[in-house]
Amino acid sequence: MYWWGPIVLIFTFLFMEFSAWATHKYVMHGFMWKYHKDHHIEEPGVFEKNDIFFLIYAIPSWLCIMLGVIYDSSLSIWIGSGIATYGLTYFLFHDVYIHRRMSWLRNIDHPFFMAIRKAHKVHHKYRSKEKGECFGMLIVPFKYYREAKKAYRTKQSGT
Repeated sequence: MYWWGPIVLIFTFLFMEFSAWATHKYVMHGFMWKYHKDHHIEEPGVFEKNDIFFLIYAIPSWLCIMLGVIYDSSLSIWIGSGIATYGLTYFLFHDVYIHRRMSWLRNIDHPFFMAIRKAHKVHHKYRSKEKGECFGMLIVPFKYYREAKKAYRTKQSGT
């Protein structure tokens, strides 16, 4: 194992936030809106057409890991693992915590999580592909962190 592997994984993970932001803003709210629309307009059922977007990152992750193993490329494996780690984080934050698609992780009381949830709610207040804001998942406008921190302090002090 190379010492730089975890650094590559972390760099890839961070890069994925910007990649996901751009994909969300320009692809999902652009030419592939017909697959993302059901995420903004609640429809019955467990799955959404929008769920197909996980393939945009799952396939490159799988290919990087698989080809890295086949061709003995640690770099490829670490990159694929970084993409997969972001995918797992996305699933836990977006589907489980924010959209409550599963019953666990509902009551996390911390300003960071509160800010992310608020920014996502702001994103979903628009039902069309235009006028969107807050396209990221983990990096959101600082004003939401400030608001969440203030609300958290108020809640902690009991006032």
